[in-house]
Amino acid sequence: MANWGDPALAPVRRLDARALVAALAADAGVRLEVLGPAPGGQVGAAYVRWPDGREGVLTCASPGSAGRLQRTDELLKLARLRGIPVPAYELIADLPDAVAIVQERLPGDQPDRADLPLVRAMVDLNERFAGLLADRPDVPAPELYLTKSGPGFCVHESLRVHSRRSQALLDWITEVGRQGPSTMSGDDLVHLDFHPENVLVRHNAISGIVDWDGIGRGDRHFGLVTLRFALVGGDPAAARWVDDRIDATLDDETLLLYQAHMSLRMVDWAIRHFTAADIERWLDFTEDLSRSWG
Repeated sequence: MANWGDPALAPVRRLDARALVAALAADAGVRLEVLGPAPGGQVGAAYVRWPDGREGVLTCASPGSAGRLQRTDELLKLARLRGIPVPAYELIADLPDAVAIVQERLPGDQPDRADLPLVRAMVDLNERFAGLLADRPDVPAPELYLTKSGPGFCVHESLRVHSRRSQALLDWITEVGRQGPSTMSGDDLVHLDFHPENVLVRHNAISGIVDWDGIGRGDRHFGLVTLRFALVGGDPAAARWVDDRIDATLDDETLLLYQAHMSLRMVDWAIRHFTAADIERWLDFTEDLSRSWG
């Protein structure tokens, strides 16, 4: 059995914006002013200002990920050509201990609440991802991580050591994984963390979709399941509407895979980052899902 000293069980380190800006100045000669933290997000982002006065959004990624991030920027260019409001990557700097990214700061703010009009607008935008990567077979399909741990998320060990309830949930997840494919299929652009905190609104319309660290070539309808998990404990009308869309769109085999993946993702993240009450809430929801499959 794993133990809590296992590095795999450590929380994901949050962004230290001032240290990253200092490293950019020292190692890349790029000078930015930190304006303050950006709202939302578990790992963190910060607003920064370029010397010419432009504002951007600073994030970081693990060392060696610059090539992957360059490809993300290419894919987002394809989305912008389709009129989808996504940011450009204005800087990708490979530093000794991290990769620093400065993205375009899009207009708008995080929505105050995830009500039905916002959710409907999100789903409409998600439909525009259809077939966007049909000419990019080089982009890998997202891994679902049902039978093995993911890189910093979807960690199996946390469920294995937390409690009997989480162990039982992990048993269900791995059994689902043994019976189905390990990756998503399709040629849509997929935002792997499609929830209301990752959209911006301005004048009652969506002005941006952000946080594209999770991106892949697969099935855009995965976003419906991600969105449904984000609505747990939220607006009941919005949740029912998404449930209806899921029922009309996804076959049982695919839905089972996506729900098992999201159950793993949310319970693992809660165990490693949130409170005991949060963990119990996610265990309650995901146990009900697993029981609904018989």
